[in-house]
Amino acid sequence: MNEYNGIWSTWVLLAVSEGSGWSNWIVLGCYLAVLVGVGIYFAKREKSTEDFFLAGRRIPWWAAGLSIFGTQLSAITYLAMPARAYATDWSLLPLNIGILVIAPLVIYGYLPLFRRLNITTAYEYLEKRFHVSIRVFGSLSFITFQLGRMGIVILLPALALSAVTETNVYLCIALIGVLSTVYTALGGMEAVIWTDVLQAVVLIGGAFAALVITILALDGGWRDFIVTGVENNKFTLFHPGWDWTHNTMVVVVLGALFTNSLVPYTTDQSVIQRYLTTPDQKQASRAIWINGILAVVAGILFLTVGTALFVFYKANPTRLPALEATDQIFAMFIWREMPAGLSGLVVAGVFAAAMSSLDSSIHSISTAVTTDFVRRFKPNLMPETYLALARGLTVTFGMIGTATAMLMAAAQVEYLWDFFLGIMGLFGGTLAGLFMLAVFTKKVHTLHAWLGAVTSISVLLYVKLATDLNSLLYGAIGVATCFFTGFLSSRIWFVNVKTA
Repeated sequence: MNEYNGIWSTWVLLAVSEGSGWSNWIVLGCYLAVLVGVGIYFAKREKSTEDFFLAGRRIPWWAAGLSIFGTQLSAITYLAMPARAYATDWSLLPLNIGILVIAPLVIYGYLPLFRRLNITTAYEYLEKRFHVSIRVFGSLSFITFQLGRMGIVILLPALALSAVTETNVYLCIALIGVLSTVYTALGGMEAVIWTDVLQAVVLIGGAFAALVITILALDGGWRDFIVTGVENNKFTLFHPGWDWTHNTMVVVVLGALFTNSLVPYTTDQSVIQRYLTTPDQKQASRAIWINGILAVVAGILFLTVGTALFVFYKANPTRLPALEATDQIFAMFIWREMPAGLSGLVVAGVFAAAMSSLDSSIHSISTAVTTDFVRRFKPNLMPETYLALARGLTVTFGMIGTATAMLMAAAQVEYLWDFFLGIMGLFGGTLAGLFMLAVFTKKVHTLHAWLGAVTSISVLLYVKLATDLNSLLYGAIGVATCFFTGFLSSRIWFVNVKTA
């Protein structure tokens, strides 16, 4: 046995009591206080809706990229990906690689339109290309999806943290929901982006620290990690076959390209809004690339953490506590096995993963409601009125998201990862199909677009309710049915159409 690793292993396993101590709570409390402080700092700079919604278009590319990364990397990913690697293998890694494949399409196909039209929400483009009804449908679809998503991204980490720290789950939900709402309402988009930057650093740093602690706690270090992982088929990347109900290679690849990449990066206001915060299109392109690179790095890191946890608990089976769900394994290791203080920082990473997604949802919903509904149908209000309304809506939707998480906790919703992917596919696939019709066709009219959307929704509902197809496929099905129905109907039923 390596002497250094043996000494380190003993220190790791004995230095911390299972209760972890007050130092963890002090670290976590300081971190959360800093987030609120960021909101207070930027509050004085929010003089207009341009500032509140788009940060005055003065965000540097690297910060915008980190913010996109933090927004997409929810606590669902932070906890569930290591848990999947712990329980199975690395077959979900392609989900994080898909954005690098889709990035050129986004940068050269969509981004120039969003920047040239000087819009605030992505759905304004749908009105310019089609009709206000398509804009309203797109915005409502996004808002509905985000309202459901907020509850999930709060609840999952709250359940895990509650289980391992023996803290009331509703208190965890309230901490995540209320604090995110406070700094978002105060500081607007600038506060959201700069807290996302901080949170991205904390969550990646936390996962890396957990990995180092785990590897050093193994008698054989990396050798044990590799040997045990290989012996137990933990590094399997692809499952060949044509089974559409499980995570076979074709299912994961389609999920990576559509559900996990095309849908969010071309239709999600919380992502597209960040494209619009940079000074110019070139910096927005860089932001997309840096996000893609970070997504791949993070995917490898989280899967490595999950495999390391498997190896650690295989070598130390008596230290594996009883778990209500596998999703708790990473949080349990953090709280029970890492040194006091450091484990508090990594727990802050779990909070960061939840809050960086939640603040984006809250803010983007407020942006969509204010821009696509209030300003669209009441365009003559005072600028101060729109700004006050945006802040008020931010608080309102933050409270709704928090309440939704509490209701879901009371209802004991299970299988949150699959539920989230299913919801994303149902709403996002149709919307992505509409954007593809808008960007890549010229003869598709509003009625064709509506026909595509209705067909897509009908097919997706049937797939969801009557089949066992993997939810990773919902995005591809939604995009394909909407796009091809709209396009083919325009070939048969020609109507003159205005284009943006």
